[in-house]
Amino acid sequence: MKSLRDVPSPSPEAYGRARTALHTAMAEPVNNVVRPKRWFSWPKASIAAVGAAAVAVAVVMGTTGGDVPAGPSDAAAPQAVESPLVKLASEVKAGAPLSGDSSLVIGTKTAPDGSPHVFYTVYTDRGQVFTGDSAQTLAASVTKNDNQARPYDEKVMAAARQAANGDVEKARIAMVTASNNALGVGLSPAEAEKAWADAQAKTAEMLRKVGKEVPAPRPRPTGQELENLISNHLWSNTTYALFVGAANADVRAGVLKLLATIKEVTVGNTDVDGQRALTITTSPEILGGDGSAVLTINADNGLPIRDETFPAKNSPQPSKYGVVHYKSSRVILTDVMAGKI
Repeated sequence: MKSLRDVPSPSPEAYGRARTALHTAMAEPVNNVVRPKRWFSWPKASIAAVGAAAVAVAVVMGTTGGDVPAGPSDAAAPQAVESPLVKLASEVKAGAPLSGDSSLVIGTKTAPDGSPHVFYTVYTDRGQVFTGDSAQTLAASVTKNDNQARPYDEKVMAAARQAANGDVEKARIAMVTASNNALGVGLSPAEAEKAWADAQAKTAEMLRKVGKEVPAPRPRPTGQELENLISNHLWSNTTYALFVGAANADVRAGVLKLLATIKEVTVGNTDVDGQRALTITTSPEILGGDGSAVLTINADNGLPIRDETFPAKNSPQPSKYGVVHYKSSRVILTDVMAGKI
């Protein structure tokens, strides 16, 4: 707790990943890894909340080597030939390269007290990740070379680039398994069963170490449950990559191609402040049944505009509508260091 005093506020994505890992380690049903659309700030959190987040981080490190828990499957990727997302991805890829050496993404969400909570993320072309809750704290992070990139970041970005430049099906598997392969994606039936059993054994060992009851082993998901897990992990990991590296053309193009492979996703047209936009909507089934999500992107360049969560009726989590607004741009890291953003 003493060390946490000097730790910058984690991004909503980071808190969401920690929360998911904690739930998994406590043997909740393996039914989704949706990033909660929430904000989190150390100064405004209670001691109990800070402690829970710290435990979650410890569980992440103890059970997944610092990565996000993930899963599934050996099913073939749906074809995405006619999707407007694929067409837009091709246009993004073919566009003239922009100046700069980094992607800057600024997210804004309304805090419970009505004030705006802003978080900044810089993803450099070298694979570094710097974060802050203001231009000043972001500059300080870059100055201290406080690189927040983890193996998970490297894997989701690599998968997005692979989709943009090569084999979408292989990239899809890489994105779904960006944190681990507990459900045996691409493995033989026997190997998949072993991967599932090994993952449960690791979870059981962790629970015993912290004095928690170890539940009875569960069978590996199959059928529609497995398909929903595939789509869930793919949505979660691709949108994470977008919200970190949106201003990197390869990352953005790859994310669009991968989102187009999710059969439960629907694409529509809208207008946001006079700019043409596309809405990418998930069905509740791939979000664990608790609600749906709508990602709105610029129809001309694919940059994210907003990410909305619509809870299902009587859903405890999420309990109410939430929205995060995004602004993305190419920047030069030395300018970020100087606070020129």
